[in-house]
Amino acid sequence: MAAADSVRHGHPWVWSKGVARGASASGLVSGSEVVLVSAQGDPVGRGVFEPGSPIAVRVWSTDATAPLDDAHLRMKLARALAVREELFSTGDTTAYRVLHGEGDRVPGIVIDRYDHVAVLRLDGDAAEATALRFKHAIVAELARAHLPDVVVRRAEKGSSPVFEVWAGAPPPPSIVVREHGVPFVVDLLRGQKTGAFLDQRDNRRRVGAMAAGKRVLNLFSYAGGFSVHAALGGATHVTSVDVAAQAHGTAQASFRAAGLDPRAHDFASADVFAFLAAAKNRKETWDLVVSDPPSFAPNEKSVPRALAAYRSLHQAAAQVLADGGTFCAASCSSHVGADAFLSTLDDAALSPRRLSLLELHGPPPDHPTLAAWPEGRYLKFAVLG
Repeated sequence: MAAADSVRHGHPWVWSKGVARGASASGLVSGSEVVLVSAQGDPVGRGVFEPGSPIAVRVWSTDATAPLDDAHLRMKLARALAVREELFSTGDTTAYRVLHGEGDRVPGIVIDRYDHVAVLRLDGDAAEATALRFKHAIVAELARAHLPDVVVRRAEKGSSPVFEVWAGAPPPPSIVVREHGVPFVVDLLRGQKTGAFLDQRDNRRRVGAMAAGKRVLNLFSYAGGFSVHAALGGATHVTSVDVAAQAHGTAQASFRAAGLDPRAHDFASADVFAFLAAAKNRKETWDLVVSDPPSFAPNEKSVPRALAAYRSLHQAAAQVLADGGTFCAASCSSHVGADAFLSTLDDAALSPRRLSLLELHGPPPDHPTLAAWPEGRYLKFAVLG
């Protein structure tokens, strides 16, 4: 599909190879506002330019006549906030995504809420420049939504995250939030993404609903979200496995916040593959196994290797699943589609288990996507039994 047609259908990106001319115009820098024109000369949209990026333009509007000004940004952010206000009107969830970038048609800009703190994460130089341009409008709309403390979180690979305060007070190192009424401790200072993986919220509740009377194994447990829900759901015992011992400290704090004794459960600081191999040798099994690894496919070239890794992981997890058990397998790799992911959960991979796919879920509704943007359907959560 031609780039212009892709924009008309609602895809929010124009790849650099789709730009035939105009990108080298003098004066264009990251965040420059550009009008998109088809090869026939028809205006098809308006967006922001990012030189040197594979994504040359992030599309903000298919109305080429509408300027990208404060009023435009405030309208979109107010609309996103109104949706979240309805989604979380009961108040039993105080950590959620306020603005989901492309899914809310504000590409490259993500805002997460942790109680009274709004944390921005900006994807690329163009998003940085655009957010800075609209800083006062963003702060004003968030204040109207009772979010007085606004920070930008930047995390360079291999270094600790850095916060830039846009409004209010600096964020605390950690904060207690609620998720479907369940309290959690979020490590804002050292946590992944903006502090936590909010997109697994509803899937964590699903695991809690399955856990009663079961021994549960949570692989790549990170801050223990699935583990807390499982324990509160009535699991007889929960084993959390992650290579990062630091994450177990946050998980144990969440257990205590939820009125659970972490000493009644196990927290193993280990490589998941090594742990599964040792458990198989011990002939140890669990009734419910949850696998939520980090992305195995950072780019398109890595997909074959990622599929092989998923297959090996799922095969190893099936070896420690008890007879009649349930296996929950997740993937957050946007380059791995649902069909490709499910191919790593077939009978050959899970042998000798013969499991059926009971459910397949994605992220919750505060993480919307676009029908014409398959890259946005990144999260898969398969339940097999």
